[in-house]
Amino acid sequence: MAEQDATARPGGEVGAVIGASVNEIHLVGRLGATSQERTLPSGDAVLTFHVVVDRGTSSRSAGRPRPGRRSVSDVTSDGVDALACAVWSARARRTVRGLEPGTWVEVEGALRRRFRRGAAPPVSFYEVEATRVRRVR
Repeated sequence: MAEQDATARPGGEVGAVIGASVNEIHLVGRLGATSQERTLPSGDAVLTFHVVVDRGTSSRSAGRPRPGRRSVSDVTSDGVDALACAVWSARARRTVRGLEPGTWVEVEGALRRRFRRGAAPPVSFYEVEATRVRRVR
């Protein structure tokens, strides 16, 4: 019988088989600068965009006001991350195209490592390959 892991997975599932890997990303944040669509030499279209998410408070400052702040409710986040995302499906591309920067979105997908080749040595980077994008109201 396979061993079970007692940690909860996204979606509330408990008991993933040890050794099984999971690559699931779920983001809720604001749409960054204007998205960019391009057609690859293969003819495939991809639309890239950024989702801006708050980092939250750090563990060392959680629950304590920062200097110059009067209360815990005045604690601010430790900044933001702008996470690169790419969508390949026509439906998801249409959804993102119809949104303005600053719109709250929910993105589901998987983390992918990509390589960009050019005149310089290849560069690797990570992006979220989004399978679902929806506006958060």
